[in-house]
Amino acid sequence: MEDQNLTVTLTLDNDEELECDVLTIFSAGTHEYIALLPLDENGEANERRRCFIYRYEEIDGEPNLSNIEEDEEYDAGRRCFR
Repeated sequence: MEDQNLTVTLTLDNDEELECDVLTIFSAGTHEYIALLPLDENGEANERRRCFIYRYEEIDGEPNLSNIEEDEEYDAGRRCFR
């Protein structure tokens, strides 16, 4: 059986959709986070693009991503991901 990457489709502020590869879900402090790498137009991971980090939680068994509003929280998540 072939390994397949898990992907997420984000809807940006301008309603553009952006498909991303899920790099990892990790804990930092009291929260969980998800690291996403945007895919290019061919569906390939674009290593030159910036990784996105969101707060991650499951609500009623469904994944939920939230923006990280505080710089300190974002920096802590980035440090744990590296």
